[in-house]
Amino acid sequence: MLRRTASHGLLCGMIAIPTLPGIHLVFDLLAWLASAGLGVVLYRWRLRELTARTARVTGPGYVASLAVGAIAGAWLSGSLNTLMSSTPTLSHSVVGALAGAVVGVEAWKHARGVRGSTGGIFTGPFALGIAVGRLGCLFEGLPDRTYGVATILPWGVDLGDGVSRHPVQIYESLAMLTFVAVYVIGLARRAPWAMQRSFYVLCIWYGAQRFVWEFLKPYPSLTGPFTLFHLICVGLIIYGAVMYGRDLGAARTRRDGGAAQGRALSVLRPDDEPV
Repeated sequence: MLRRTASHGLLCGMIAIPTLPGIHLVFDLLAWLASAGLGVVLYRWRLRELTARTARVTGPGYVASLAVGAIAGAWLSGSLNTLMSSTPTLSHSVVGALAGAVVGVEAWKHARGVRGSTGGIFTGPFALGIAVGRLGCLFEGLPDRTYGVATILPWGVDLGDGVSRHPVQIYESLAMLTFVAVYVIGLARRAPWAMQRSFYVLCIWYGAQRFVWEFLKPYPSLTGPFTLFHLICVGLIIYGAVMYGRDLGAARTRRDGGAAQGRALSVLRPDDEPV
C-alpha cells in the first residue's frame, strides 16, 4: 500500500504489520522449542564428542555462572538503555544477555583453570533462537521498543502509527538465519572453525550485524552516534576475535608439537644402530 508518513511527508510503500500485545511470549516459546530441537539434531549429527568434552570440564558452577551472567547482563544493559530514553522503564536485551553470559563463564573458567572454548554446543541453538525471537519483537509492535527509525525504502513496515520504519527485527532475523546456514555447512564439512571455535565466530558475527542495525533504531546515544549497545557489540567482536586467535594458536602449537615429537621418534639414535 502507499501512505504518506508523518515523519518525512513523502509517499512511500509500506507493509502493514498486524501487531498483538503479548504475542512476543508465543514467539519466545517457539524460539526455545526451535533452539532445543536444533540442539538435539546437532548433538546426534556432529556434536556428540564436543558435548561430552564440554561436560567433562564443566559442572553446576558453570551453568550457574552462565545463567546469572546472562540474566544480569540482559536486565542491566536493557534498563540502562531505556532509562536514558524520554520514557524511562526497565527492560532487557539479548545482546546484553550474551555479553553477560560471556563474562560469567569466562570468570568461572579463569577461577577453575579451564581453557578452550566451552560454548560450541550453544552456537546453533542461540543463533536460531534469535532468528525466531526477533519475529516476536516485530509482531509485538511499538510497545516492544525494538522498532526501527523512519525510512522511504519500499520494504518499510507500518507498526500501527502510520510511519514507515526499517524492519530491523527482520534484518537481524535474516542475518542470524544466514549464520545458521553457514554454520551447518561448516559442520557438514567438519570445518575446524565450526567444530571447535564456532562460539567465537558467533560472537563476532552477532556483534557485527547488531552493530549495524543499532544505527537504525531510535535509541539514546551514549557517546557521539553510538548507543550503549554499539559498545557492547564492539566488546563481543573483540572478545570473539581475540579468543579465536588464541584458540587457533594453541591448536597449531599442539599440532606442531605432536609433529615434532613424531619426527624425533622416527630418527635412529646411536644406541639404536645395529651391531
